[in-house]
Formats: sequence, C-alpha cells, structure tokens
Amino acid sequence: MPEAAALQVREAAEAAPDWATLRAVASSCVACALSEGRTQVVFADGEAPADVMFVGEAPGFHEDRQGVPFVGVSGQLLTRLLSEVGIERSQVVIANVLKCRPPANRDPLPDEVATCKGWLRRQVHLVDPAVICTLGNFATRWALGPDVSITRVRGQRFTVSGRTVVPTFHPSAALRSGPEGAQMQALRADMATLARVVADRG
Repeated sequence: MPEAAALQVREAAEAAPDWATLRAVASSCVACALSEGRTQVVFADGEAPADVMFVGEAPGFHEDRQGVPFVGVSGQLLTRLLSEVGIERSQVVIANVLKCRPPANRDPLPDEVATCKGWLRRQVHLVDPAVICTLGNFATRWALGPDVSITRVRGQRFTVSGRTVVPTFHPSAALRSGPEGAQMQALRADMATLARVVADRG
C-alpha cells in the first residue's frame, strides 16, 4: 500500500541524524517499484548544510549510472547558468523529488512522489537552505502545492517555512526550446533572480 510505504520512508528518514546516515539509509530503499529497475539510488550532489538547494524531478539515464543528479546535458546547462551568475555548483546542494529513475524517463507517478517525499523532506531539514530553487512542475508542486503551474509562477519569490522558493523551468525543457528559445531565456533570467535573492539574504 502506498500509505504504508510512505510511512516507512518517512520514519527511516526522520531517524537519520545526519547527512551521511541519511544517504546510507536511502541507498537501500525498496519502498516502491522503481527500486526494481534502478542501477542505484541518486541521493544528492553536495553536502549539508548549504545556503542554496536545487530540487529537480527525477534521475535520468546518466544520473542512474553515476549516482549523481544533473550530470547529463541538463546538468551541464544548469552548471553553466549558475556560473554565469556567480554561483559555483560546489556551493549548492542538488536533489530530486524522486531518488530512482522512472522507466524510460517517464513522468513520476503520484504514488511514487508520495512514497519518496520523506527523503526529500529530511534532506531539506539537514541542508537547511535559505533559498530553494525548484526546477520544473513536479518540484514546484512539491514546494508550492499540487495545483501550481510552473509557467505561471516561474521567476517569482515565495516564502515557505521561512525559506525563499524561486521556481523555474527544468533545464531539459529549456534545452528543447533551443538556445534562443523563450524557456531558455526565462531560465537564464530566473537564475539571475536567484543570484539576487541569495545576495539579498547573505
């Protein structure tokens, strides 16, 4: 049952006293069927605590192989855009709503998101970021609610539990729009907004 699996994850996550323990416990998660097809759990890139945290959707092919989020083409774009606004990837923590790759990179299913959210909740607690940047619809709905559309809220600033949340498009969507496409331009503008938020809170 999805509810039992979600409770299992939440209890395991909340019992982890630190980042290293949480990573170790999450690495053996079999709470949902995604565990059957993964190469490995993709926990996070970066170490807690950190001032800035990025939350994406789910691991893709390259992430599943390497065990690190955002290492494919989308991740390379994210790293480059961060550098353009004066933020180094080594300064932030990057995680996903799901820790295991969905088959054929399909969208996460509601039960999978519900089951996995305990890991991310504990990650945020341990990272304790002042600013969270959500990448795409699934991450933004995790932060702001199930009825939110990324096209309506991107680039804005929201306060959630004392943290500033800045939603933007997922880098993969920006790549599909092309180097001069509207989503690429929006993503670049939102990274500049993020940098200003970080500077203001610093």
